[in-house]
Amino acid sequence: MNDRPLTLMAVHAHPDDEATGTGGVLARYAEEGIRTVLVTCTDGGCGDGPGGVKPGEPGHDPEAVAAMRRQELKASCEVLKVSHLEMLGYADSGMMGWPANDAPGAFWQTPVEEGAARLAELLRYYQPDVVVTYDENGFYGHPDHIQANRITMAALEMTGMAPKVYWTTAPRSMMQRFGEVLRESGADWEEPDPAGDATMPEIGLPDEEITTWVDTTDFGGQKFDALAAHASQGENIFFLRMGKERFTELMGVETFVRVQDTTGAAVPENDLFAGLR
Repeated sequence: MNDRPLTLMAVHAHPDDEATGTGGVLARYAEEGIRTVLVTCTDGGCGDGPGGVKPGEPGHDPEAVAAMRRQELKASCEVLKVSHLEMLGYADSGMMGWPANDAPGAFWQTPVEEGAARLAELLRYYQPDVVVTYDENGFYGHPDHIQANRITMAALEMTGMAPKVYWTTAPRSMMQRFGEVLRESGADWEEPDPAGDATMPEIGLPDEEITTWVDTTDFGGQKFDALAAHASQGENIFFLRMGKERFTELMGVETFVRVQDTTGAAVPENDLFAGLR
């Protein structure tokens, strides 16, 4: 056990999610010699097909899209120097309310216990010191993100393992600036409406509730290139319109809330492995 390397496991829903929220920490910790494990839960089959064809439109072939996105995911992992990629292979459920939510084999329809049991096998095998996934709302309400949270937390309980566990988040102080930059980059962006749907939790957290701020500025180029590896989804990845310099300026710090810990490391912290080395 003493020879086991420090290990980070990130549990994500789709190909390209690994780069958006955790590309910086995956690249940074790989550079520091930490073993990085990416678990991708779905095949991404509800993504755009060749030429930007959308799910449900003529010519959209989910199996062909999934195969293409699998290769893009592998390319992204090479850019980020991910040590191990594990793909659970569930069918992409699409956005909340899409017919794909109810399709046989969709991740959203998979019993949590089933998905958790498969993830538990990987937890036992890799014995991660740090696990990262989404919050209970999947950050922005995507069904597959929500399901990734559910199976991760259930798998941890199932195994009785007690690594440090983090949920990805964003500081509310950044959201206005984020919107400004996206509009400048030509992306459609609507400010969140506080008087809108009261059932939809607000995205991100107040700054004082964020426990962990990790500087990944030096790895902004890798993070950008990892996103760019998902070329088939370029129309949807509005971050790529910024260019590397602006992207790194906006996305150079990755933020998390620590939800499980046995180290007693003080918060706020600037290292997912604080208290472990």
